[in-house]
Order: sequence, then C-alpha cells, then structure tokens
Amino acid sequence: MEDKRVIKVFLDDEDIPFAEFSPPVKFVLDTTKIPDGKHNLKIIAKSSNGVEGIKNIPFEVRNGPAIAVVGLEENEVIDDQIPITINAYGSETKDEFVITGSETPKAIPAWVWALLIMFAAFGLFYLIMYWGPQLYKSFV
Repeated sequence: MEDKRVIKVFLDDEDIPFAEFSPPVKFVLDTTKIPDGKHNLKIIAKSSNGVEGIKNIPFEVRNGPAIAVVGLEENEVIDDQIPITINAYGSETKDEFVITGSETPKAIPAWVWALLIMFAAFGLFYLIMYWGPQLYKSFV
C-alpha cells in the first residue's frame, strides 16, 4: 500500500512550498537566507486518508545586529526635544570580543534611587534617635 502522507512547508504567503517531506521529518531552517523581520511558517500535513491539517507559526528573524534604543518606546507620545541613544551590536566576529558598544547604557531605575534614599533616611533616623553619651562605655 502506498503511503499518501505528506508534509509541505511554506514560508510567508508563498504558493509553492520550499520543502516537501514524508513524515516524520527533521530539517534545519537556514534563517541566513531569510531577510530580517516578521515571517510566518505554514505547515500543511496530509494524512494517509487525504485529510489536511494546517499549522501557522509566526516568528521573527534577526540575523543582523541587535538594535537597542533608549529614550523612545514604541507608540510613545512625545513633544519637545528628547535625547535618544541608539546602539547596534551583533556577533559577526566569532574569534574576538569587541568591548566598545557591546552594552547599551541605561539609567539607574527610580526604584533603586528610592530604596537608597529610604535606607539612608533610616540610618540617619537611627543615628539621631540612639546616639548619645551612654553609648561610650569603657571596658576598663
């Protein structure tokens, strides 16, 4: 009896599959040949009795350098002048590590400052309330 099972793999809205297999299958998706951005992997599987099943898997390719932007968020409402820091870093060189630009500078979060101020205020409160001559006891 002939096996009618087949798996067809489509990328984005292509009409022709880029791969066709008999199940089960293991393959490597080479993203270096796909442009950066959002894509959709569409898998159509046909069972031995001719019933089709479809699965769509959205994914995003980023083979180029990672781009980090500090100072502007997506869909943010802004006015006046705002400072923006842009950094791009990737892994093109496998044999050396480039220190310059490998991290994006970010400000210290406000909650860290609040915690630090509360800690200092408690220390100052404790010092004022409990500091006195009675703390100077001689061991002799």
